[in-house]
Amino acid sequence: MTRQDLNQMAASIVAKSTGQKNPAAVALGRLGGLKGGKARAKALSARKRREIAKKAAAFRWSARKD
Repeated sequence: MTRQDLNQMAASIVAKSTGQKNPAAVALGRLGGLKGGKARAKALSARKRREIAKKAAAFRWSARKD
């Protein structure tokens, strides 16, 4: 194992133990999440979107116990 490998491993252990996250990875994940719903809606047919919307509305307005 090289010195650089050891340093990277040590940095990884410290980051995991302190709860730090890689900001670049967080931003990339968020970017995908922001695009996801729009891309999914665009891929669905109008009929399927309408079915999903009706099901969601019925659930919201149903008398459910909290």
